Amino acid sequence: MRDAITIEVIRHGLIAAAAEVAHNLCRTAYNTVVYEIHDYGVGIHDVNGDVVADAPGIAIFTRGNDYGIKKAIEFLGVDAMGEGDVFLLNYPYWSSAHTLDTLVFAPIHASGGELIGYASVRIHVLDLMQKDAGYVLDSTDMYQEGIFFPGTRLYQAGRQCDDVFNIIRFNSRMPERTIGDLQAQVSAVHAGAARTREIADKYGVEALADAMQAINEHGEKLARIGLAKLPKGTWHARDFMDSDGIDKSTPVAMDAVVTITDDEFIIDWSDSAFGVVGPINLPPGQTEALCSLVFKSLTTPDSPVVAGNFAPLRVITREGSVMHAVPPMPTFTLWTGLLAGEVVLKALAQGMPEWMPASSGGDVNSMMGLGVNPRTGDSWLEATNEAVGYGGHADGDGEDGIMHFSEPGCRNNPVEVLETKSPMIIDHYGYRPDSGGAGKHRGGVGVSRAYRFTAPSVGIGLMYKTSPPWAVAGGEEGVPNGMTINPGRPDERRGAGEYSHLEPGDVLVNATGGGGGWGPAFERDPLAVAADVRNGFVSREAAAESYGVVLRPGGFDIDESATAERRAAPAGTR
Repeated sequence: MRDAITIEVIRHGLIAAAAEVAHNLCRTAYNTVVYEIHDYGVGIHDVNGDVVADAPGIAIFTRGNDYGIKKAIEFLGVDAMGEGDVFLLNYPYWSSAHTLDTLVFAPIHASGGELIGYASVRIHVLDLMQKDAGYVLDSTDMYQEGIFFPGTRLYQAGRQCDDVFNIIRFNSRMPERTIGDLQAQVSAVHAGAARTREIADKYGVEALADAMQAINEHGEKLARIGLAKLPKGTWHARDFMDSDGIDKSTPVAMDAVVTITDDEFIIDWSDSAFGVVGPINLPPGQTEALCSLVFKSLTTPDSPVVAGNFAPLRVITREGSVMHAVPPMPTFTLWTGLLAGEVVLKALAQGMPEWMPASSGGDVNSMMGLGVNPRTGDSWLEATNEAVGYGGHADGDGEDGIMHFSEPGCRNNPVEVLETKSPMIIDHYGYRPDSGGAGKHRGGVGVSRAYRFTAPSVGIGLMYKTSPPWAVAGGEEGVPNGMTINPGRPDERRGAGEYSHLEPGDVLVNATGGGGGWGPAFERDPLAVAADVRNGFVSREAAAESYGVVLRPGGFDIDESATAERRAAPAGTR
């Protein structure tokens, strides 16, 4: 008979182990994308590869780690995974990510030698000889995207496999930082394995296995309780990425049919774009992972991630489509996995607008810079993601300037870090007034950050959705994302989805989208509009035009008669 108290103690011990893995990783990583932004996925898994504890990072990484470990078990066999072994997997179609998102995992053995689980860490390393430094935006097959490791030992029986590290060293533009980050992953999974082994030693292998099973059974029970509360039906939505990186004039369709029954939550991507040439195709593990993120946010948002949470979820894809890449389809620019989740929300908003927010700004809006730092003579590469506005919802306004929901737990790179580690100066950084869609509950505003380069550099604009963020229940669309190089100068040009050579004095402005509005804007409380103007989120002009709220000159008091007149006027005459 199960001891509920012991199970709960073990559960918290596993969560603590995962947290220690993340702390160890951030303490030892070379790459600011890891230790500042928290671009990682950490997991403690049972013997089947199912996650039983994680640490917050990029949510789609952690669920993708399950998929990758299971593929490695299938490829290598459990018997090949000995004590002290540590494996590297970055073959996209198995690992659930592109080549630079390396999954490092270790089998965990109890003191008696029994296999009791796995510890995993996935991060973004800087270079594995992909065809372009930094990031690949225009590959047309897998062979342009770097070196593949299909479950390769970095360590065997505790001894470093020098041959593998030498291959990496001689096939990386930034070998010290790449190998340093891989070793940080190794150190981190060792920490997770050690803590999990201590739990097995203290409570017994059988008790640990029983607790892991109970953890996932309880996770499934919670998910089914959450599923039962959702409206039932079938809804369809389609949205578009700007392009595939090759054909810049053709948007790429992400098409979701969502069906909720008493027993299942089904997401069908079968009608999404097929045969996409550029590198935005998703490995199937990442498609499952992004769907898992959406499903968890609706059913079990308040409990830690465990594999059981996803038992009612079923994902349908079409092999060869943008949502199910097969070899040798290119997969490097994985932005589809960051944007497709809101297509599911768009479908659900048709059937449950009181549950769903409007669209966020809609993208992760990443800027990456690289080159040679004249202060040190060394190669540099730094990146950061920018915050967006969230969509308004039935209970209130969207949040202003926070990380896109595909990357909960992540942060952006601070100004001080970017200016210290690279030849860039941040000219301005702040909220983007009037970017949130008007509504009874307005969309949150996005942000704008301007990077001025002080040495010859390459700027990579990772932004793939510049169409207006959609609204819900009669709200208005938000202002879309946009990335511009040298705005207002004769050489002004678009920077989104581009690989740009920049000279000293060039400026790249990353302006992120505001969320869509929820409900008719003229139903918004005039006092809330006045507060928005006072706080700099809405201009006086937009208050009058979009909300019908007129403020008295020189202050923030409402001109009630002018407001009443404006709101009562027929549309088109205001």
